[in-house]
Amino acid sequence: MTTDGGVEAITSVDFHFDPMCPFAFHASRWIRHVRAETGIDIAWRFFSLEEINRRDDQKHPWEREWSYGWSLMRIGALLRRESMDLLDRWYFATGHLLHVDGGKPHDPAVARGLLDRLGLDAALADPTTHDDVRADHDRVVAAGGFGVPTLFVQGTAFFGPVLIDPPEGDAAVRLWNTVTELLESPHVYEIQRIKGPSDAEDIGRALEPYVRGRDWQSIDRGEVLDLPVPEMESDT
Repeated sequence: MTTDGGVEAITSVDFHFDPMCPFAFHASRWIRHVRAETGIDIAWRFFSLEEINRRDDQKHPWEREWSYGWSLMRIGALLRRESMDLLDRWYFATGHLLHVDGGKPHDPAVARGLLDRLGLDAALADPTTHDDVRADHDRVVAAGGFGVPTLFVQGTAFFGPVLIDPPEGDAAVRLWNTVTELLESPHVYEIQRIKGPSDAEDIGRALEPYVRGRDWQSIDRGEVLDLPVPEMESDT
C-alpha cells in the first residue's frame, strides 16, 4: 500500500519502552493519541535502562531476584503472550501510577496489586520471560540505540520524541507526520531543541511525580541526572 506520492503508507510502529522512564511514558501517551486519530497499530516492545546503564561491578538485571524495570517488563512479556492489548493496558496503568500519581509500581506488592485490579494473574515463575525482554532490548542495542523511547518505523529506528505535555488530536498527528517524514531524508540524524531555564523548570514540574515515586538514581548514558527532589508538604 502506498500514498498518492508513492511513499509506502505507515500502518504500524514498534514502541520500545522501560516502564521506569518518564519520557517514554509521556511519549506513549502521545502515540496512543496518534493511534486514536489514525488507526495505526502499536507493538509495545521493551528496553532496559538498568542494563544499558549497568556498571561492570553490578549484576545484570536478570541475575537479581527483583529488578525494578526488568521484573516489571517480565510481567509485561507474559501479558504480551496473551495479547498486545493486555500489555497496552498494563503499561498505561503502571506508567500512570509512577509518572502521574507518584506511586511505586516497581514495589513487588504494588505490581501484583496492579495486575489484580486489571483482572490478570500475577506471575513471574516463567524464566523464559527473561528471553523475551532481552530480545527486545538487544534489538535496540544492535541498531545503535541507547535509551527510550525508541521507535521502529518501516525498519528505521528513531530515538524520541522526548517530550512532556504530549499533544492530542490533530496536533498529535502533526508531530507523528514530522517524525515519520524523516524517513524521506535518511542522512538527517539529529535535531535538538536547545533547552533554557524555563524549559528545565517545565520538565522538573512534569517529572515531579516520577522523582517522588522512584527509589533509584536516574542515569543517562552513564551520567547521573540531577533531578530536584520535591519538597514534601508539612502537616504542621
